[in-house]
Amino acid sequence: MTEIDKNLLKEISEEEAKNASAYNIRKNGKCLDRKVSDYINIVPKEDGKGIDVYVKENTLFGIVHIPVIITESGLTDIVYNDFHIGKNANVIIFAGCGVHNDGNKEARHDGIHRFYLAENAKVKYAEKHYGEGNNGKKVLNPVTEIIMQKSSRMDMTSLQLKGVDDTNRITKATLYEGATLIVNEKILTNNTQKAKTTFEVELKGDNSSTKVTSRSVATENSYQEFISKVVGKTKCYGHVSCDAIIKDEGMIKAVPEIFAKDTDANLIHEAAIGKIAGEQLLKLMTLGLSEAEAEKVIIDGFLR
Repeated sequence: MTEIDKNLLKEISEEEAKNASAYNIRKNGKCLDRKVSDYINIVPKEDGKGIDVYVKENTLFGIVHIPVIITESGLTDIVYNDFHIGKNANVIIFAGCGVHNDGNKEARHDGIHRFYLAENAKVKYAEKHYGEGNNGKKVLNPVTEIIMQKSSRMDMTSLQLKGVDDTNRITKATLYEGATLIVNEKILTNNTQKAKTTFEVELKGDNSSTKVTSRSVATENSYQEFISKVVGKTKCYGHVSCDAIIKDEGMIKAVPEIFAKDTDANLIHEAAIGKIAGEQLLKLMTLGLSEAEAEKVIIDGFLR
């Protein structure tokens, strides 16, 4: 791997990923390296456009790492990754994409991830998206589709904190009896970057639940759009929260929607968009920070 490759992997990887039981590293549309274990198998799709990850029943504390890096200007990489999580398994999955584009053409990655959680399976899923380079556009369009069986749980963290010019992020989930989905999303945009996020969750089984939290900051002339739709079809609980900060000429649009189709569906949505509080800014400036430094501290803390 080149130094650019190593830097991209560093930006999108968590420290825990170094201990991965199985991994698949993809670069510019091709597999760069792969490792499997006795209880986690990774099988490439016949067309080369993705992988199937199989986690055996009762697997405990398995770690899977499936990063994607792109360094070729003009490349559009579309990948379909399917995750089959066995009954009672408990695993951590690290994903994400890093793009380095110094050319004049667009570099784009569309990652479609489909999760199938069996009864009582538990997944911690973390993805990071990062872009660098001074010329061509960096475009990332992650799609996550989730089917959750009885008493399964998934905790999903999604971060986009630098360098992505355009993104359309889609998450769709169907939850059956007793399933729980927790989502935490954090996005920072600047310059003229655009980011659109869509969450659609169907609470189909008794006592299923979801909590979706989005925190976003739009600075300079960037634009963000947050759309959420939670449908409760039975006795269930859903909570959607969007908290956002705008700065300079940044713009953020939030469209939360909840749809109760049962009298026992308990659904809540919240949305708050504002600017950096003046009192908080002044307090930090009295400690010797410049206004720009104080703003950075506040934004970093908000997105932490």
